[in-house]
Amino acid sequence: MKLSRTACAALLAGAAIVLTGAATAPTTFDDDETALIVSHGPWPVKTDADPSNRVSGKPAAIAYGKTLFESNDLSVDRQRSCATCHQADLAFADGIMRGIGLTRVDRNTPALFNMRLNRWFGRDGKSDSLWAQSIAPILDARELGMTPTTLKTRLATTQTLSDGYRQIFGAAPAAHEAETVMVNVAKSLAAFQETIVSGKSSFDMFRDGLAAEDPAGIAGYPEAARRGLKLFVGKGRCDLCHFGANFTNGEFHDIGLPHFPEPGRVDKGRYGGIQQLRKSRFNLLGPFNDDKLRATAGFTRHVRLTPKNWGEFRVPSLRNAARTAPYMHDGSKATLEDVVDHYSEIPEDRPHQDGEKLLRPLNLTDAEKADLVAFLKTL
Repeated sequence: MKLSRTACAALLAGAAIVLTGAATAPTTFDDDETALIVSHGPWPVKTDADPSNRVSGKPAAIAYGKTLFESNDLSVDRQRSCATCHQADLAFADGIMRGIGLTRVDRNTPALFNMRLNRWFGRDGKSDSLWAQSIAPILDARELGMTPTTLKTRLATTQTLSDGYRQIFGAAPAAHEAETVMVNVAKSLAAFQETIVSGKSSFDMFRDGLAAEDPAGIAGYPEAARRGLKLFVGKGRCDLCHFGANFTNGEFHDIGLPHFPEPGRVDKGRYGGIQQLRKSRFNLLGPFNDDKLRATAGFTRHVRLTPKNWGEFRVPSLRNAARTAPYMHDGSKATLEDVVDHYSEIPEDRPHQDGEKLLRPLNLTDAEKADLVAFLKTL
């Protein structure tokens, strides 16, 4: 529902009286701002099973996927698991600058909330499904360090994993080709990860209150967060990239960060991601897609590689932002305050600025920065 400017102001003023016991001058939103706020919901978003993954949404596969996710048997040295880097009490991330598997990797470990809403996966979008992305750390020599053959042998000789596999896929791992076993493991992992959904936040309560014209729903939202929200949809125009219920467009941008994980070695970002996507046997155009109609493969079919893609990385969701430090693809920003500073002061003459049309320095005051952080913490 789109509220009138008068109705929005009246509701917010009434909520301020509820909070303080006396009339104050709360932050109000005009019609356009209110419509933008309401567009960030409702939450949670209802999703369907992934048609490319025949075990998506199946309870037995979800349970088996959780077992696999937590099992050290998926790593070559049996010393680590998916859960080593994706820790539940750290928003399914790891809280460090760059992930450490068998060795240190180049990028910050992403949180795993709300993955079913993604179109692309990985910081560079090298995967077009969650199950394909789940293969990547299994094979990466820096992470779990397995091969399809080693993984098949490990499952076949580990009773609990072999029994679970047979229950879901109708045969023992030894009966299937190694590559098929790996894909089935990845699809089970994806089925579990799809169930990791963030809860309703204080922002959602406020948003729902605005949509329903409900003063009680509006009343509990902090004034600093309201000011930050007004900046988010107004002066900052953060919602140009962080829009919708999941606070992301799911696409890729160059935000002026260095492209070098270490001297002399470049991280291609989206450019490299598209290259890997195109050559992968596990993309949605390949033989392992369970949807014979390839209904979700359109974006993969039409993606184009351009020089602009150098140094672009996927726009993350802002949900649970306060729980997922450090930030950026390289973990280079330790706090939300550092992130806001970056966008406030981003230089106009940065490299590749000509290819990125949306970003301009926001030139925020210290008070505005604090308000924007206060808003982000309500997500």
